[in-house]
Amino acid sequence: MPDHLEDRKLGMMPVAIPTLTPRFWLERSPRWVRAVFDGVTIADSKRVMLLREVGRLPVYYFPLADVRVDLLERSGLTMPSEYKGDASYWNVRHGDRLAENAAWSYDAAVEGAPDLRGHIAFYWKEMDAWYEEDERAFAHARDPYKMGVDARRSVRHVRVEHAGVMLAETRRPFLLFETGLPVRYYIPAEDVRMDLLAPSPTITQCAYKGQASYWSARIAGQESADVAWTYREPLVVATPVAGAIAFFQERVDAIFVDGEQVERPATQWSRR
Repeated sequence: MPDHLEDRKLGMMPVAIPTLTPRFWLERSPRWVRAVFDGVTIADSKRVMLLREVGRLPVYYFPLADVRVDLLERSGLTMPSEYKGDASYWNVRHGDRLAENAAWSYDAAVEGAPDLRGHIAFYWKEMDAWYEEDERAFAHARDPYKMGVDARRSVRHVRVEHAGVMLAETRRPFLLFETGLPVRYYIPAEDVRMDLLAPSPTITQCAYKGQASYWSARIAGQESADVAWTYREPLVVATPVAGAIAFFQERVDAIFVDGEQVERPATQWSRR
């Protein structure tokens, strides 16, 4: 993907070992990957390539033989990448549905970069659904070497306070440990003041945990938006936290664990 376009929409090859350069890692993925558009499986491959690039999200590249090329049309747009060369863009069209510049490919190989000729990649958000094996996949391709998610049952005493009231208290939380992120404390709904929470329209997706629904706090006539979230049907690795509610340390007034206040981290979810 052209380097400066990544933020816009963030979607058996003869390679015996990963191709490694100072910036890129290209390897054949063992996953069966599919992308669905307008009810049609537009890409379906058991020999997909995974490109990992320093400072970028991983990207799946499909062999053209495993893609519905009859539903693709070159858009005429080309964009240069400092590292990978010129990307050619493709529209995806099915019936009356059109996704402009929803896919890209490289027609030429660039010295020092992985050879992506004969492959095509799709912007994740331009597709209606993605699947890895027989499970729904969310947000972006996973990096099999970096991210870890581990949910553990605990008997720690967790208490959540906000706007002068206690929102939740439990001695049976699940602690979710995720590489590079703060520990999150998932509390059974029975131990949460649900009368002080209201469903939010906010929905987010995580490649490792699935799709999250959000909750806002309503206390004494004041609303604090999106202070908590729930994975109602999480992916397998996060199954233990299904239906439990986690609160942002960054957004509520305080979370106490065994009597000690948890540090408020500075993250992308901090209030600006």
